[in-house]
Order: sequence, then C-alpha cells, then structure tokens
Amino acid sequence: MAWLTRFLVAVAFLAFGILFSPETFGSKSDGGYSSKLTITLKLAHLLCFSTAFGAALWVTFIGGIIMFKNLPRHQFGNLQSKMFPAYFSLVGVCCAISVASFGYLHPWRSSSPAERYQFGFLISSFAFNIANLFVFTPMTIEMMKQRHKVEREENIGEEIGWSKNVEVAKVNPKLATMNKKFGMIHGLSSLANIMSFGSLAMHSWYLAVDVGFYRATWPLLGHKLRSCCI
Repeated sequence: MAWLTRFLVAVAFLAFGILFSPETFGSKSDGGYSSKLTITLKLAHLLCFSTAFGAALWVTFIGGIIMFKNLPRHQFGNLQSKMFPAYFSLVGVCCAISVASFGYLHPWRSSSPAERYQFGFLISSFAFNIANLFVFTPMTIEMMKQRHKVEREENIGEEIGWSKNVEVAKVNPKLATMNKKFGMIHGLSSLANIMSFGSLAMHSWYLAVDVGFYRATWPLLGHKLRSCCI
C-alpha cells in the first residue's frame, strides 16, 4: 500500500497547487480568463515535460552511474534490461503528451519561430525515445544476454566494473567481438538518449526565459490576494 499512499500525497499536493493557481483567482497572462481546456493542457504539458526531464536527468547522469559502480556487472545489466523499457516508455508517453498539448496551445500557423523550434525539439525528443524503445534497447538487451552467456563460461561477470572483461577479451576473440558489437549498439542507444535529453534541455531553457507569463500573472495574483485580505 506504500505506492497508494505516495500517489494520494502527490494528488493532494497537485490539488493544493490548483487551488492556489492564478487561474483560480481569475487571472492569466493576458489579463483575461483561461478556459478549462487551456488550463488543463498547460498543466499536462508542464507535468509531463518535468517528469520526462527529471527521469532522463536521473537515469542518465545519476542512477545508472551509481548502480554500475556498486552492483555486480551481470546483476546491473539484468536490472537495466528491465528498467530501460519502462524508462523509455515513460519518457515517450510524457513527450507525446507534451507535443500534443504544446501543439494545441501554439498552432503552427500562428506560432512564432521560437515556438516552432520548441515544437521541433519536443518532437525530436519523442522520436529519439521511440527509436530507443523499439530499436536500440531490444538490440542492446539481446546482445547483452549473449555476452553474459560467454562471460559465464569464463567465470566472470559477478565482479563490479569492467576489469576482468577487458583481461579475458584479450585472449578470447569471441568475447572481444561481442564487446565491439555491444559497444556499437549501446553507443547508439546512449547517443539517442543524450539527444532526447538535450532536446528537453533546450525546451527547459525556453520555459525559463519566457518570463512574460510571470511578469503579467503574479502582479494580478498579488492584487487578488491583497483584496481578499482587506
């Protein structure tokens, strides 16, 4: 039941945020009133983008490195083979929702060049994740399983790090060939993942510098709050 408790807490914080959002007090960036659909799409875009960016940041630069440095190599590989399909599925779904919501909020014909670029970045991130999910990750996992089989025959793989693999590969041509193939496929997967993360990072910069919303909204919100307190 721990997952249910965490989910309910997250929903409670989300409801609390919606309650005190600027739209609740009747303000938005242009001084009018946002429609419920617009508010919902903005929320979907922001939540899905932040989830995708946070997941990519953690898996790419923190979680994976910590696991590699602390788990036996075969155990690490088996864990990654279960985690990466779920990871790419999550980020792919979040990117798809972000693309759809951003595209609706910024129609192509009426959008600015900057908004069109951002739409392209979101689509690129989605495409790279789909490529990883359906092409590179299955190939990487299959090659990993084949290499694990060869390594078990050589009684290696339960150590932490690559040292024993490198030593055995010098006298085992089959393992050396598998290492080369695995490195190439895994490199393509890593490149696609980095490109996806980079596209999301570009979008985060766009959101950070687009401060017009905050300049327009928060004074209105502050005025509403002061009015309520008088």
